[in-house]
Amino acid sequence: MQEDITDHVKEVIPKNIWNMMQEFLNFEIFHFGTEEHPFILTVGLLLFVIIVFIITSVILKITKRFFTRRMKRQDRLKFESVFSFSKYFVYLIVIFFALDGIGFNITGMFAASAALLVGVGLALQTFIQDIFSGVIIFIDQTVDVGDIIELEGKVGRVEEIKLRTTRAVTIDNKVLIIPNHKYMSSSLYNWTQNGTLTRESVSVGVAYGSDTQLVKDLLTKAALSSPNVLKEPPPLVLFTDFADSSLNFQIMFTINNSFLAGVPKSEIRFEIDRLFREHNINIPFPQREVTITKE
Repeated sequence: MQEDITDHVKEVIPKNIWNMMQEFLNFEIFHFGTEEHPFILTVGLLLFVIIVFIITSVILKITKRFFTRRMKRQDRLKFESVFSFSKYFVYLIVIFFALDGIGFNITGMFAASAALLVGVGLALQTFIQDIFSGVIIFIDQTVDVGDIIELEGKVGRVEEIKLRTTRAVTIDNKVLIIPNHKYMSSSLYNWTQNGTLTRESVSVGVAYGSDTQLVKDLLTKAALSSPNVLKEPPPLVLFTDFADSSLNFQIMFTINNSFLAGVPKSEIRFEIDRLFREHNINIPFPQREVTITKE
């Protein structure tokens, strides 16, 4: 069958052009190996590898479009991130088969570079952990774009989730790049996974002898004075402790933007200070008595 096709091509293409094409395709680029197992790379073999890669790229693009055409934007971004990583494995497998198809000794190459591959694997250990952690994040949806997270004392709003890293922006507009393996090795607080509403609190202490019911009313009034605090559910005042120097209270309230929680907290503290001054309620400071004895 192959000889028939070759004979047909020879009939269509003039002999001199056919000979030139054969010489071009058989042109030796380089060769290496032993006399028993030589490897000669020609232009024809190189073109074969290139064509295989082009066909693989086209198939991958068609596959990607087929699976993402009806996906939602966020699901599509997750799929594309995983797919962009998976395609490198596909290319790696294709290049192995292509090299094996043109006579390259793949087994010998692996045997010769075994120590190097082990070293590379150890060097890329953290990188591989990030990749697999990213895949797990995509699958179990631990974190989504727009979530407000707290990790190792740092708080940020997630802007982009990639296969190796997560990009978040802090309240002071600094970009926080989080390696994905951190999610597996550290405790992650997702402030908004249950919704955008969160409960926040402000603590304050008053002097002994203060009217506790008045303190409760003033704290509730201070919380409701902030436009960022929701009226429902209403603020809740807790009498938390009889401390050494003060009666401790905590005012709890609900907001719908925990990323900017510091703003309503500051507003409430300003209002608490004003109301306490207005009603002669003192905020004590720790006092210590030091007795010096003369020997």
